[in-house]
Amino acid sequence: MRKKTFAAAALLAAATLTLTACGNGDDASPVTVVSEEPGSDKAAIVLDKPFEKPDLVLTDTNGKKYDLRKETQGKPTLIYFGYTNCPDVCPLTMNNIAVAKKQLPKAEQDELNVVFVTTDPERDTAPALGKWLKGIDSKVVGLTGDFATIQAGARTLGISIEAPHKDKNGKTVSTHGTQVVAFSPKTDAGYVLYTEDASVDDYTKDLPKLIKGEKP
Repeated sequence: MRKKTFAAAALLAAATLTLTACGNGDDASPVTVVSEEPGSDKAAIVLDKPFEKPDLVLTDTNGKKYDLRKETQGKPTLIYFGYTNCPDVCPLTMNNIAVAKKQLPKAEQDELNVVFVTTDPERDTAPALGKWLKGIDSKVVGLTGDFATIQAGARTLGISIEAPHKDKNGKTVSTHGTQVVAFSPKTDAGYVLYTEDASVDDYTKDLPKLIKGEKP
């Protein structure tokens, strides 16, 4: 078995996840080694040690309290941390998932939970988040709330996020890990991880297996 270098901090206590300030292209070097089968060209990375689902209670796009663990218990779930003003990675990732999801039978579409947690809650209010997601997939659960709570929840998945800040051009950017974590309906554990390089075809191929809690 060869090793693939990958930034998933929670797999090693001292590791730090790759951060991406959407649109600036400045990525840190990956720091963690994850097992990968020889000759594998899969976008999916099956984690040696699955993540525990974050204990997050936030606000959904309808302004109602949303308990992530309770609402997604026993359901196939994809979780992504990003923000609506991102010019590239976030909308591309969410659109890739949305397009792939539409290839599923209606029953499986309804079964799959896709959760988008904002890393820029000051601008991504419930109405703003709802409006943005409606243009991608109205079934996606959008969550906002206290930044410190969101940051702590992301950290449990090895995803580091920083408070939004001004870049050198004066634009507000949110620096965050760009991975999608898939949670099994069988164990509620986050056992598969996708990088921002995952394509529509990758998700189209893998979603039927993820819905059943199988390894892609």
